Amino acid sequence: MISGRELVVRFIRQGGLYGLTAEKFSLGRSNEEVVRAMLDAGVRLVQYREKTKKMGKKLEECLSLRELTRKAGAAFIINDDIDLAMLVEADGVHVGQEDLPVAAVRRLVGENMAIGLSTHAPEEARAAKKAGADYIGVGPIFATQTKDDVCAPVGLGYLDFVVREMDMPFVAIGGIKEHNLRDVAAHGACCFALVTEIVEAPDIQDRVRRLHAAIRDTSGR
Repeated sequence: MISGRELVVRFIRQGGLYGLTAEKFSLGRSNEEVVRAMLDAGVRLVQYREKTKKMGKKLEECLSLRELTRKAGAAFIINDDIDLAMLVEADGVHVGQEDLPVAAVRRLVGENMAIGLSTHAPEEARAAKKAGADYIGVGPIFATQTKDDVCAPVGLGYLDFVVREMDMPFVAIGGIKEHNLRDVAAHGACCFALVTEIVEAPDIQDRVRRLHAAIRDTSGR
């Protein structure tokens, strides 16, 4: 039986969309409604990211989303909350530069859960690989307002470095929209993390289909 860690890495290497939750941008829809629409449209990487909700509510939502993603054969990743990821048996946990280090997270979650780490510069990417991260987030490529503590855009230059120098799975993230996704793909990305471009769409399934078409146009997938 394939582990959650293997599933996450497989989907990132295959390429496609990596959808993140953001209920405050979701036009009044619940995270369950949004994720169900993502899954129905073929998204196979879903990250739960809700930084301000109470832990009890997070647990309730993540138990529901874990069930949905498992039935869809999709990978479920939780942002920051390692204890929550362990409780709901998520496939992965994603942490930032100021969170617990990868080695400490690995001691907590064991060998079967993927660990992703946000990176913003070449030295952070190299350190992530050395520390044993399973994949890295590369960005923010463009300006984004979906996080309160986001750093300045790193641009396409850092993405070029990762494509050229780093032999590890990665997800491009930050301000990626339908109109600029082809530019990011042209620089070598194949897996794209999107937040508001998906959750703010009035018709999520239609938006995801168009995004998938943009990926195919560039990659030939």
